[in-house]
Amino acid sequence: MSPAILLSFLIGYFLILIIIAFATSRKSSDNSTFFIANRNSKWYLVAFGMIGTALSGVTFISVPGEVGAPAGNQFQYFQFILGNAIGFIIIATVLLPLYYRMKLTSIYSYIEQRLGHYSYKTAASIFLISRTIGSAFRLYLVVIVLQRFIFENYGIPFWVTVLISLILIWSYTFKGGLKTIIITDTLQTFFLVLSVFLTLYFICSSLDLDIPKTFETIKNSGYSKIFFYEDFLTSKFHFSKQLLGGIFVTIAMTGLDQDLMQKNLSMKTIGEAQKNMFTFTGVFVILNIFFLSVGALLYIYATKNGIDIPLDHVTGKPRTDFLFPEIAFNHLALIPGIVFMLGLTAATFATTDSALTALTTSFCVDFLQMDKGDNSNSKASVNKRHIVHVAFSLLMFLVIIVFNALNDESVVNGIFRVASYTYGPLLGLYSFGLFVRNRGLRDKLVPFVCIISPAICYLLNDYSVQLLGGYKFSVELILVNGLITFTGLLLISKKTDQQTKF
Repeated sequence: MSPAILLSFLIGYFLILIIIAFATSRKSSDNSTFFIANRNSKWYLVAFGMIGTALSGVTFISVPGEVGAPAGNQFQYFQFILGNAIGFIIIATVLLPLYYRMKLTSIYSYIEQRLGHYSYKTAASIFLISRTIGSAFRLYLVVIVLQRFIFENYGIPFWVTVLISLILIWSYTFKGGLKTIIITDTLQTFFLVLSVFLTLYFICSSLDLDIPKTFETIKNSGYSKIFFYEDFLTSKFHFSKQLLGGIFVTIAMTGLDQDLMQKNLSMKTIGEAQKNMFTFTGVFVILNIFFLSVGALLYIYATKNGIDIPLDHVTGKPRTDFLFPEIAFNHLALIPGIVFMLGLTAATFATTDSALTALTTSFCVDFLQMDKGDNSNSKASVNKRHIVHVAFSLLMFLVIIVFNALNDESVVNGIFRVASYTYGPLLGLYSFGLFVRNRGLRDKLVPFVCIISPAICYLLNDYSVQLLGGYKFSVELILVNGLITFTGLLLISKKTDQQTKF
């Protein structure tokens, strides 16, 4: 496919987003609009738009690519998705009522009121670090595809491609913030879902498969095994590890994450927010089944047509992340290639724009206290918010450049490994706040506990085979991290007569 066609499509796509941004922020672009969309969002728009934010380019490329990975992944990722579903239900029934009862703008304000100033700043800092790294990884994934198939042909270096991508995202989010993103994410999720089903259609047509034959082919392909019960100690795919990891990664990365919770807090009532979460959960599970099916069909197509997994230009090793774009751009017709680019762009930029808004919100509220006082919507406060928004865009740029120089593994594994270390302390902090009564913390020691816990987990992960009789951790490491943090908080707590309100 011609790079010029792809580039023209990309430009047109962002023009649409910028027009939407102008229309949604024309009447108001103050901080209340940017942070919580004036608490006037429609639950069905948020539910649909959250799908694009939660799935991202990682799901779009890495999950199908991992289906046929040499490690024998197959459909094991669906075990993790089942854990995600349970985690979403816990968020809707436990955390959302708490956030709405306290009328929070930043969810970390709960930690301030329950545990103290230093605990609050620690929780907010963990989010800023975690979300910056995670979102940079996700954007990196789409940028390497854009670089490989578009900008490389024009001699444009990687860092310029990253900069262009971030400038485009900033251009349609800096004024309207969350109010704009709820609309643009709805549009981008529509494109994402459409591209998944059209991709399935085009690949099935290329393989001469109708719907019954498609199911039968996937079932008999050797790629469709879902549940793994073998080798509990040494296998990272074991059902219990993936299910537990899915539950607690979801609670931490969604329920304790300002990004997705910010959208839930933009609705009028807790009932609408819960309706949004339950609807989102059902659609999320179903869509991931289709993504895994796309992966199986890609490998079936590749085997039939003698297509090898493309090599990474940096490491020279096969990279499963590149299989989907390789087939879409170089082996299918023009329309399937455009459909793929549509889905990939929608998935990844829906995640990144939302993250930049959440990072800006958290810093402005948790560190600059912009939600307090009568001047929260003053011109000076809005200008300060613009500066913070630019600063986080530049920070994400630097993280992507560093990651490009260092990364040599599948992006999906990298994201969840980082999340296991950085989000675990949030699990410990919120668990202590919710379940421990009549005990107060030595607040100034909390940051040390939240640093020590990930460090212990890092060593535990590296030496688990020797220390734990051959046991290998997977995504359930985040639970261990949370437990270590919780234990550390108990050790620095003291009995108090004060009754907790939350």
